[in-house]
Amino acid sequence: MSKVVYEIVEHDGGWAYRSDGVYSETFATHDAARAMAVRVAREQLVPGADAAISFETADGKWHEEQVDGQDRPTTEVKG
Repeated sequence: MSKVVYEIVEHDGGWAYRSDGVYSETFATHDAARAMAVRVAREQLVPGADAAISFETADGKWHEEQVDGQDRPTTEVKG
């Protein structure tokens, strides 16, 4: 099982949450950024429907997979 970590950081004159090097929109306060990160982290836990997906890998090859909508990551908010 994978883990998604959201870190609260200063960003663009305000605060944002960051996961795997990707920043959210900027919030005016640390508390606002943290509240949204907690909300997003909780949404990651909600199961969905199984689905067929296709994606391109770094080497330019396309793959198709069936994904399990019940396979959800663990989440954590830091900061």
